[in-house]
Amino acid sequence: MTQVAQSDDDAEMFDLAPVSLWLEDYSAVGRLFDVWRGEGVTDLASHFRADPSRIKACAESIRVLKVNRRTLALFEAADLDELVANLGRVFRDDMLDRHAEELVSLWNGGLGFFSHSVNYSLTGRRIDIQVTGTVLPGHEQGLGRLLVAIEDVSERENARRRHAISEGYARGLFEHSPVSLWVEDFSGIKTLVDEIRDLGIDDLRVFTDVHPEFVQRCMSEIRVLDVNQETLDLFQAPDKPTLLNRLGEVFRDDMERSFREQLIDLWNGKLFQRREVLNYALDGSEVHVLMQFSVLPGHEHDWSLVQVALTDITARKKAETYLEFLGTHDVLTKLYNRAFYVDELNRIERKGIRPVTIVMADLNGLKAANDQWGHAVGDALLRRVGEVLGKAIDKPSCAARIGGDEFALLLPGVDANGGAILMEEIRRLTDLNNQFYPGMTLSLSLGAATSAFGERMEEVVRRADGAMYEAKRDFYSDLTDSDRRSAPDGGVRAASN
Repeated sequence: MTQVAQSDDDAEMFDLAPVSLWLEDYSAVGRLFDVWRGEGVTDLASHFRADPSRIKACAESIRVLKVNRRTLALFEAADLDELVANLGRVFRDDMLDRHAEELVSLWNGGLGFFSHSVNYSLTGRRIDIQVTGTVLPGHEQGLGRLLVAIEDVSERENARRRHAISEGYARGLFEHSPVSLWVEDFSGIKTLVDEIRDLGIDDLRVFTDVHPEFVQRCMSEIRVLDVNQETLDLFQAPDKPTLLNRLGEVFRDDMERSFREQLIDLWNGKLFQRREVLNYALDGSEVHVLMQFSVLPGHEHDWSLVQVALTDITARKKAETYLEFLGTHDVLTKLYNRAFYVDELNRIERKGIRPVTIVMADLNGLKAANDQWGHAVGDALLRRVGEVLGKAIDKPSCAARIGGDEFALLLPGVDANGGAILMEEIRRLTDLNNQFYPGMTLSLSLGAATSAFGERMEEVVRRADGAMYEAKRDFYSDLTDSDRRSAPDGGVRAASN
C-alpha cells in the first residue's frame, strides 16, 4: 500500500510539475550506437557530419512515453497522442543540430545533456527552450528511460535579442557617426581630484598655477576605451591600435592649457563642456575641432565613462584666419595694411613706448613700370618689396603698406642706431632680391626718424616722411636722362633724422 501511494504521489508530482517534463525511451538510440561502434565508429560528431540523416534516424527512434500537463499547454496539444503525431512540427529547422550535440554527450558516456534550442507549438508559435536531459538510474546501459525537462525561456531570449538589436543599433550609430567619437575612462582623474580636495584645496586654478605638474599627471590618467571610424579618418590613423599608441602626437603643444580648463570645469561640477581645441593628425597637420565632453549618466560619481565628440572645424578656422588676415594685411605684399598701421601707431602712443623709430619707404619707379610694362610688372615689384621688408623685421616690429607705393616700418623700443642698422639690412636684402629676380631692378627710397623725449608719434611720422622724400629727390636727381627713359634703377637710398 505504501509503495502504491508513493507511486501515485510520484505520478502526480510529474503531472503537476511547473516545467515541461518528458519521459522518453532512448533504447533504440542505444542499439544504433552499438551498431555504429561495431562498425568502427569512434567519433559520433564526425559520423553525423558525414551523413546528417543519421541524426534524424536517431530522433525518429526515440519513443515518448508520457508528458505532463505543462508540456501539453506549452505546445498547445490536446493530449499525448496529438503531440506525438505532430512531433515533426514541434522539432524542426535547426533542432537537429542541437539534438546531435545531446546524442554526442550520451555517446561519450554522459548521463545527461544540457542545451538551448528552439521548438514550435502546434499553432506555429516559436518557443525558445532550455533543455535538461537525465538518464534515470538503472538505465545507464540501455538508455531505456530518460527524463527531459524543457523550460520556456522565450521571454528571456526575446529580451536578449532586443538588447542585442539595441546594442547593435547603438554600435552602428557610434561607428558610423559623422563626427569623431571617443569613449574614455576618467576615473583615475576623479581619484586624483578627490585626493587634493580632501587635503583642503578649494581652488584648482590657483593650485595648478603653483603645481602645473598636476595637470600632466591627470592627463596621463586618461584611458581611451574606444573610438569610431570617423576618428581614424580625422586623425589619419590606419587602425585603432596605431592611433591609441600615438596619442602623444595627437594631443600636444597647447593641449595641456586646454585640458587644464577642462579639469577646472570638472572640479566645479560642470560635467558637460564645449570648447574649441587644436589637435594634430598623425601626419603632423593641424586639426581644429569643436570638443563636446560629457560624463555619461550613471557615472557622475566616478567619471568612469565619458564621451567626447570632436567636430572638425579646420576649414572654418582657416576661413576665419584668412578673413582676419584680410582685415589687417595687404593681400598683394602680405605686409600689414594701413588700418593695422594706424591702430598700432595709436597703441604705441597710448602705451607710451619709447624709444620708437619709424622708417618710411617708397618704391621708386612704380608709375613708370605700370605705364611702360603694365600693372602685372608693377604688382611683381610690390610683391618683392613685401618679401624684403617682411624678411628684414621681427616682432614686435611691423611693416605695413600704407599707400600705393608707400610703406612704413614701426620699430618700438628701437633707437636711431637700431634704425640705421635696419636700413642697412634692407639695402642688403634688396641687393639679394635683385640678384634673384632678373629684369626690373627693385629700388627703395628710405627715411627714418626716432622719437625724441615727449614727442608725439605723428611728429615722428612727419619727420620720417620728410627724410624719405628727401632721399627720393636725391635718387631721381642722380638719374641720367637715359636712366629716366629706362626702368627704375639704383640701390636703396636712405635718410634719417
